[in-house]
Amino acid sequence: MKQITNYILILCTIVWLQACKVPALISKEENKTIPSTFNNIQDTMNMVKLEWRKYFSDPNLISLIDTALQNNQELNIMVQEIEMSKNEVLQRNGEYKPFVNLKAGAGPDRAAKYTWDGFSEEDLKANPDKGPKYIGDFMVGAYFSWELDVWKKLRNATKSAAIKYSAAVEGKNFMVTNIIAEIAASYYELMALDNQLDIIQQNIELQSNVLKVIKQQKEAAKVTQLAVNRFEAQLLNTQNLRYQINQQITETENKIRFLTGKYSPTITRNSTLFSHIPMDEMQTGIPSQLLINRPDIRQAELNIAAAKLDVQVARTNFYPSFSIQAGLGFQAFNPLYLVRPASILYNLAGDMMAPLINKNAIIATYYNANAQQIQAVYMYEQTILTAYTEVLNQMAKANNFKASYEMKSKEVDILLQSVAISNNLFNSARADYMEVLLTQREALESKMQLIEIRMKQLSARVNIYRALGGGWG
Repeated sequence: MKQITNYILILCTIVWLQACKVPALISKEENKTIPSTFNNIQDTMNMVKLEWRKYFSDPNLISLIDTALQNNQELNIMVQEIEMSKNEVLQRNGEYKPFVNLKAGAGPDRAAKYTWDGFSEEDLKANPDKGPKYIGDFMVGAYFSWELDVWKKLRNATKSAAIKYSAAVEGKNFMVTNIIAEIAASYYELMALDNQLDIIQQNIELQSNVLKVIKQQKEAAKVTQLAVNRFEAQLLNTQNLRYQINQQITETENKIRFLTGKYSPTITRNSTLFSHIPMDEMQTGIPSQLLINRPDIRQAELNIAAAKLDVQVARTNFYPSFSIQAGLGFQAFNPLYLVRPASILYNLAGDMMAPLINKNAIIATYYNANAQQIQAVYMYEQTILTAYTEVLNQMAKANNFKASYEMKSKEVDILLQSVAISNNLFNSARADYMEVLLTQREALESKMQLIEIRMKQLSARVNIYRALGGGWG
């Protein structure tokens, strides 16, 4: 008999060990390799160290950004998500600590007449001296339960929640960076549109004056109606451009209102300073600084750490869990007896539970946790590559549009001179009216393009600051 018992114990142990077997996984480690320089530029100075209020010195722009950081709905939604992550840390932190609950209850208790309990009640009623007349169930007590965190399952879950909270904070920082960049880019676009509108208005006045001269020359039979029609059509085309620019101004203003979360009647700006905004030299530092300065990279790195802990938590589901339950209180059939020592009740028990058959759910959870960890690694590597590429693109954009602006400025100067020359030649009958038309059109287009190039320069200045991780500090 003793041998049979031993065999049974050995068999149960083998089955239990087999039940706790954990499937093998293929994990992946993150690759943090990144080029040592941006375009072979050896410079550790990084302009992200400059606070955004100093980087964007326009007081109107600073006011808009301050308003957005307080009222932007998307940012405020993110703040509430951070609060939820913080509360989850608190919840997880309490799961591996003992629980103590108070319980109280009262109610009548009457058994069926033709049962032993019912017979006892009838007997008590017939013989009151044997016991109390009132039959019921009253109790009050405290109950204790505690899951022993033998495998650090609950503590790892708490650490994972804390890391996810930190990742959510970094996500909020990255959103702040993007909001600042969007507002700055839209603000500069608005200033550019204002300047284009001024150029159009100036050209309308110039073309109107020229049209008057052409009509006078037509009356003097120096030109035909064709010349009048061509100049008038050009004037109408220029006037029509105002509506397009006005529509763009309206949409850009509304975009800024949306970002700031305010129904501001006007977006205050001084567009006359557009061409005088300083274009300082870009100090991009070295690529490895992106790992520290970019909030989205730090968020992705924290997500990897949390995912690794989640794999460990999922792994412990294959192991047995241990818990302790206890209770202490008073229970009696009469509330007057609750205070008597004889009414004391207590219990103490320990449990062990381990998975044995049909472990599909915990296996799937384990595999999913590992897949999420691998996914987090790929997302981290993708985030680094995206950040590095963004910096390179914005550096190229800044350099190319700087050269383009210089060349276009020369072109505008030449065409403005050409407009004056063509007008003089036409007035002295030494140039055809078509030369005047073409010269005016080319000059208008060149001035509009010059404003666009300037706007793209400023956009590159904004975006390279964002790509390097500036703005959130």
